[in-house]
Amino acid sequence: MESLSQAEAFARIRLLRSPNVGPVSYRQLLQRFATAEAALAALPDLVQRGRGGYQPASEDRVAAEVQAVRAAGARYLFHDSPDYPPLLAELEGAPPILTCRGDASLTQRPCVAIVGARNASAAAVKLARMFAGELAEAGFVVVSGLARGIDGAAHQASLAGGTIGVIASGIEIAYPPEHAELQEAVATQGLLLAEQPPGTEPLARHFPSRNRIIAGIAAGTLIVEAAPKSGSLITARLAGEAGREVMAVPGSPLDSRSQGCNQLIRDGATLVQRTEDVFELLTSFQGQPRSVLREAAIDWEPTDAPDDPADIAGLLTTAPIPVDELVRQSGASAGAVQLALLELELAGTLVRHAGGRVSRT
Repeated sequence: MESLSQAEAFARIRLLRSPNVGPVSYRQLLQRFATAEAALAALPDLVQRGRGGYQPASEDRVAAEVQAVRAAGARYLFHDSPDYPPLLAELEGAPPILTCRGDASLTQRPCVAIVGARNASAAAVKLARMFAGELAEAGFVVVSGLARGIDGAAHQASLAGGTIGVIASGIEIAYPPEHAELQEAVATQGLLLAEQPPGTEPLARHFPSRNRIIAGIAAGTLIVEAAPKSGSLITARLAGEAGREVMAVPGSPLDSRSQGCNQLIRDGATLVQRTEDVFELLTSFQGQPRSVLREAAIDWEPTDAPDDPADIAGLLTTAPIPVDELVRQSGASAGAVQLALLELELAGTLVRHAGGRVSRT
């Protein structure tokens, strides 16, 4: 990547913080207009359907954010930076901008995610430490979410070998509070990543977004212990949708904390019991995982002659539908459909979901 000018870097942050601009629409705007400065200038005209009077994020707000990032001892990591996680960059909904503290070069090494229950059993915590420590010794960087239980054990065991913590808050906020010391250790000895702007508290809606980053960075995700409908299962599903290896440690069906892992194995995750099992899967990973929890999205190219977005809007309901299905049903090109969806998203009438699906708000 060419070195970003200060003005373009500022414009990128401002573009991403503008109303209704998400990771997908951000990338499509950059692809269409080449620079964030040009995209910002075009935004008000693009929002022709839905609410009027569109205003991008204010310069004062973004200037305050930049100052807060610097005050936290952090820096920005843009999607085309050499240190941006390469596997994460392959995902359609990857965060265009992250804030980070620590050694960003860790993202260039082979990564494995280890996640699991917050109220983990003593046996599961011991297993997580074993897996994380031995994988780190073997050269893998261990990625997790700094939560209680399995996450914390994985970070602690891999600090010396390499660990990446991904948080659901701003870069300067520690959560849970009892992991403040661990989070600081990860930031100074490993790498700490945040998608949310500084000052953002870890709200419930931010955790699935955090989980997609954990799954996206790694070639494989290992779930050590998880209850049904837990956040760890979200991470596993997102890893599967991204075409990554999904691994799970089996447990007793009498323990609810094992039921999630057992269900994942039943649904196609790979059963692992030893570090050697994980090592074998990940060292042979070439984009074709053995696990079968996968769902594909489509690519698109911009077009200067889009079809009427109203036609696309008429095909949408509140139930998520794959974008490629919209392409088939509308008869329009993929580029035309994506541009229509971009305008609908900017107008606040479209929601994007995992697996390349969209719905009406």
